[in-house]
Formats: sequence, structure tokens, C-alpha cells
Amino acid sequence: MSFEIIGTYAVALLLLIGAGFVIVGVIGLLKFNDPMTRLHAPTKVGTVGIGALLLASMLYSFVQGEGSLHEMLIMAFLFVTAPISAHFIAKVSIHMRTCETPPAPPQDTTWSTLDVAEEDREIAPQEQG
Repeated sequence: MSFEIIGTYAVALLLLIGAGFVIVGVIGLLKFNDPMTRLHAPTKVGTVGIGALLLASMLYSFVQGEGSLHEMLIMAFLFVTAPISAHFIAKVSIHMRTCETPPAPPQDTTWSTLDVAEEDREIAPQEQG
């Protein structure tokens, strides 16, 4: 088997893996109903899926003898920005009180808590419907 044939099979495998992860991410995004549960599917699964698709693109360009590293820049940007944006979406959801409050820690009073002064608790009042 030549390098081109092995490279083509590797590209096809990476495309299938990437597409599978992206489909799982899309299904998770459509199936879950609140922002905190929707957050996990596209940021975690989508990052791996897009990463595999970009690796397939990069490998294909090297197999064709043209070599492209643009995909590495896209991957670096994606891997840096996806967790940060997920963190900000989660923090906004917690501060707007649109999600369930995290449970109280069993022994530690400072872990995973949202200490808000009593006078600031009505920043985003919930609509009663």
C-alpha cells in the first residue's frame, strides 16, 4: 500500500469520527432544554468533532503534497475559545438565576457557591407564569 492510499483511509476515518461527534453534539443541542444542559454537548463534543474534521483536512492536504497549516490555527483558536465561551455562558446562567442553584457542599462553605449580597439578589427577577 502506498502513502496516498493509507492517507486516504486515514482521512476517511477522521471524517467519519468528526462527523459522528458533530452529529452527537447537534442532537444534544436539540434534545436538551435549558442552557446549562445544552452547554455540554456543543462545547465538548463539538470541539472534538471539529478537531477531527480539521485534522482530516490537514492530512488530506499533506497527502496531496500541498501541505497546509491553516487548520492548526483554526484548531488552536477553537480549543482556546470554546471552554472560555462555555464558562461565560454558564456564569451568566448562574447569575441570572435561570438554572438550578448548585447544591450546598457537604463540608466546605466556599466551594462552588454563589455568594451574593441580599440587596443584589433581584438583579434578574424571574417572571412568574
